[in-house]
Amino acid sequence: MASYARLTSDDRRARLLELGVRLFSERPYDDYSMDELAGQAGVSKGLLYHYFSSKDEVLETIFRENWGLLVERINAVEQSGESARDQLRHVAAIVLRTWRHEPDVVRVLVREIARSPELQERIGDLVKPIEAIRRIIERGQASGEFRADLDPALAAVVFYGGIDELLTGWVLGQLPSGDAEVEAAEHTVIEVLCAGFSASLAAAD
Repeated sequence: MASYARLTSDDRRARLLELGVRLFSERPYDDYSMDELAGQAGVSKGLLYHYFSSKDEVLETIFRENWGLLVERINAVEQSGESARDQLRHVAAIVLRTWRHEPDVVRVLVREIARSPELQERIGDLVKPIEAIRRIIERGQASGEFRADLDPALAAVVFYGGIDELLTGWVLGQLPSGDAEVEAAEHTVIEVLCAGFSASLAAAD
């Protein structure tokens, strides 16, 4: 408790969220109560409730703050003026490299949020990366870079779905997940999927 006493209110909240990420990445979210979260943090339950009304709010805040940063970075890619292919390459890199930089956050998002229908109903931000990818594909179609006969909404789901499956495979230990594998995943997503989007490929057919 003493270590928290010297922190500002914002820093206390941030420290509690960091602890929540670590704990939820180690054991299933349902295993914890607010009592145990407070005990693990070394704070009173009253202090924990001062910042979060429930462990659901802890989980949702972890999602909103980390997902919000991801969405901001993807939106910046959209404004870059690069080709559609390069924008998609950067989007894939941003999402996949999160595994290298914040593996515990990815574990929590994949295990506890992305697979939870209840939370998905309450958190509309889940679809924002797919919407950004759709817009990028539409711009690529308008410029003639991508083939016009593809449904951009479906293409965006396929593109993001490939990335999501890679992250899930890493979290569950079904795929090797070192730095080399992350780089190979970025390359593969772009080469396989963007080749299918290419207008030049459609013309060759």
